[in-house]
Amino acid sequence: MNAPFVLAIPRTRTFEVVTSAERLAEITPAWSALWRRVDGLVFQHPEWIAAWWRTTPQQELRTLRIGLAWNGDRLDGVIALATFKRSGIRMLEWAAKDHSDYGDALLAPDCNPQALSRLWQYVLDQGGFDLVYLNRLLPDAGVGALLDPASRHGKALRPNHRSEISYRVAGPWQGGAKWFETLSKKARQNYRRGRKFMEEGGELRFRLLDADEPREPVLARVAALKRLWLARHGRVSDLFDEGSPVLAALVSVLAKLGLLRIFVLELNGTIIAVSINFEQHGTMMAFVTTYDPEYERASPGMVLMMDYIQWSLDRGLAKVDFLCGGEDFKRRFATESVTLWSMMGARGLRGHLAALADHANHVAKSWRARRQPKAEASDE
Repeated sequence: MNAPFVLAIPRTRTFEVVTSAERLAEITPAWSALWRRVDGLVFQHPEWIAAWWRTTPQQELRTLRIGLAWNGDRLDGVIALATFKRSGIRMLEWAAKDHSDYGDALLAPDCNPQALSRLWQYVLDQGGFDLVYLNRLLPDAGVGALLDPASRHGKALRPNHRSEISYRVAGPWQGGAKWFETLSKKARQNYRRGRKFMEEGGELRFRLLDADEPREPVLARVAALKRLWLARHGRVSDLFDEGSPVLAALVSVLAKLGLLRIFVLELNGTIIAVSINFEQHGTMMAFVTTYDPEYERASPGMVLMMDYIQWSLDRGLAKVDFLCGGEDFKRRFATESVTLWSMMGARGLRGHLAALADHANHVAKSWRARRQPKAEASDE
């Protein structure tokens, strides 16, 4: 018996730029399905973007510009962007950029790679911005394909001079104790000395927060401790402003997706160090870490970090990723580092002038940096 004849109806490729929260909510199911197909990082999940958009301050200076590539009624590609107005220049950057450590697009595994190029060209054609700045790109970021000089849009994007460092702990250890043994004698002694100092003040306890425990008191403690640290170092972050809903919104997304891991170090039941982490791709990722400066002499943040590294390795995770930031405490424990790169592009006269000014400023700073050692040598 002959097989029934089936007419294959080709799907139609269409593109869209989302600019409203209402449309973002409508396409969230399709975007979530693509995210699962790609096995993307949480930073590219629609609910992460939506949580940021709901809570971001100065929303009047921002606009959503989320590029979508549709294949019929199936979503095959997303590049989640937003604009922010700075000094009269409309910057196109990653949506939730300030709270996302790795930026990239999502493209279905079975999708023609040219779909991303066509999507980017559509975003460019729609306009609404002067300058493009896409940063915190991993070496293998998919959007790197947009730098292809043979393509029309390749001329619009170029590698930028700005870079960041991401430190990690990765190795062949069979458990946390084996990793601990590889540390220097001084590092092991500092850990034991810190624990002993704190234990002299009472019961010291390291633990993973249970999924059903109330998170609000812990997040309030994190924000309060972070504000102390920021004030001491002359920095600001809307993530920890008193009464800010941003941190709670983002942590709720991690919890909803089953990724959240909050580690605490408690002394007599009071939290003296916290690390808000999430687990993906066999990796423990450290999102926010803080400690009580009253116990700084005992380095509670360092003790907590070494505890959760051992906890992660004991459970078979292959890596601990400290995410962005070249802080010294990360470097001391890292076994590898990754340089995150960036790219920039311009649209229109205003954008090209801003890009030229950025390049000229970078050249001037580089020249001064080269001249300074020579000047110092001549003074000796």
